[in-house]
Amino acid sequence: RLPHEQRPNPYLDRFVEFRYFFVRKVMLVKYSHAFVVLPGGYGTLDEMFEAATLIQTGKIQSFPIVAMGADYWTHLREMLRTTMVAEGTISASDLDLIRITDDVDEAMELVARGYESVRAGEGRLPRPLRVIGETRTGDAAAG
Repeated sequence: RLPHEQRPNPYLDRFVEFRYFFVRKVMLVKYSHAFVVLPGGYGTLDEMFEAATLIQTGKIQSFPIVAMGADYWTHLREMLRTTMVAEGTISASDLDLIRITDDVDEAMELVARGYESVRAGEGRLPRPLRVIGETRTGDAAAG
């Protein structure tokens, strides 16, 4: 539990809480075909950079990471470019892992492309792991 934990979004039809952050990140990445990241704090940055790192190192298939809100994210991108790229700790092409936009249509197009690449066989669909209680879509226990 966090001292300032948010409540579930009222538009969700399912909500899952995790006891450990690392389990949350594993599940977030495992079932994602894209990330749409809104302005947030350390947790938001942690999850966004976790996905970017796994894509960068080839540990997972590439999928779109879309950061909504150019005014919010442009300063971070500039810091990455002027400090990390300049120091050689990331490559300039790593900046392309995170797309910054204010355009909802552009974001939706990127998300759709990420999903379609998996459906076309370019990415892999995640396998349910019974050991952590997951079931296949359509299984009786998949409420």
